[in-house]
Amino acid sequence: MNPRMMLATSRRVLEQLRHDRRSIALILVVPALLLTAVYYLYENETLPPGMPRTFDRVGLMMLAIFPFVVMFLVTSITMLRERTTGTLERLLTTPIHKADLLFGYAIAFSIMAALQSLVATAVAYWIFDLDIKGSPGYVVMIAVINAVLGVALGLLCSAFARTEFQAVQFMPVVVVPQILLCGLFVPRERMNDVLESISNVLPLTFSVDALKEIAANSEATQLLWDDAATIGVIVLVVLVLASLTLRRQTR
Repeated sequence: MNPRMMLATSRRVLEQLRHDRRSIALILVVPALLLTAVYYLYENETLPPGMPRTFDRVGLMMLAIFPFVVMFLVTSITMLRERTTGTLERLLTTPIHKADLLFGYAIAFSIMAALQSLVATAVAYWIFDLDIKGSPGYVVMIAVINAVLGVALGLLCSAFARTEFQAVQFMPVVVVPQILLCGLFVPRERMNDVLESISNVLPLTFSVDALKEIAANSEATQLLWDDAATIGVIVLVVLVLASLTLRRQTR
């Protein structure tokens, strides 16, 4: 890989995003608005003394899920536009390596993912008083990693779509099952054996487990680091698979 070409690709993508106000709003504002909706869903709940709020559990999980969903959507559609408009094909006729191109996109969207996670986490803590034992820094770390996971999966899935509508159709296949089986709605140990086995290998499951560790412990645990490392490895594997979808000639 050539770091100069990779960074040049990142700058180009960020410059394009800078002029796309809708995408910026989708990335930075929408997760915070959705988190606000989650907070008001539980605003009037009545709890026994000492019982933690439902928002403290669900809202924490949403800090990982919302960035994952939004970055998957934005990345898959943006990359698809690059393919269908011929931009990707023209870039691949230059000396730039496929890895430079793909990781350049990943870096650009990861920067936006980090900003998104910071905004959403700030809203959760400073406006809605999210109350957990762990440090906000660890929450941001997992949220960013999860958003980057959405970026990687979006880059991969964009290769199998021909239109933006088809790109959106990958959400029920790739995103929704992970949300349903990650343990947010039903503890994974209460699922039947088949669903539990599937949930054990889904990337989003590791994110939710990591956030549960943060919520329950004031200091970082080994399980937290193991889950974070696992997600990081999955991201790298998905990016490598995505690089295999890049071709020198558009069909």
